[in-house]
Amino acid sequence: MAILKIGDKAPDFSGLNQNGTVISSNDFRGKKLILYFYPKDNTPGCTAESCNLSDNYQMWLSKGYEVIGVSPDKVASHKKFADKFQFGFNLIADTETNILQAFGVWGEKSMYGRTYMGVLRTTFVINEDGIIEQIFDKVDTKDHTNQIIKALDIK
Repeated sequence: MAILKIGDKAPDFSGLNQNGTVISSNDFRGKKLILYFYPKDNTPGCTAESCNLSDNYQMWLSKGYEVIGVSPDKVASHKKFADKFQFGFNLIADTETNILQAFGVWGEKSMYGRTYMGVLRTTFVINEDGIIEQIFDKVDTKDHTNQIIKALDIK
């Protein structure tokens, strides 16, 4: 599993979005990207994080950023989630965990004394050249937009 750091080239990725359309990292060459990995659609933390990014989506676009969410949920689950909250951005269904593993965010977790493999909630900010500018592994789900703005000193 990759251990990515700031300054690394982001791995290429490709997957189906909530509409069953193939979305690829090549589609975003020359654009800045907020790529966030989350555990599960329609759960409290994931909903808070996704809605916070969605509520600020037009601002992100105006600053030259595209937003993409990735989780191991299926396309149908993403469709329901995106429709319910009217997300304007893509959610990629990574059911085989290929993208999650490439970014090093599929790992061992524990809950109630039980260990299992799951998504390590992480956000990568990637520049126009495909280079990782920032990594958030302690995500403030309720205020993620401001967390990113402060770290990148976006005006």
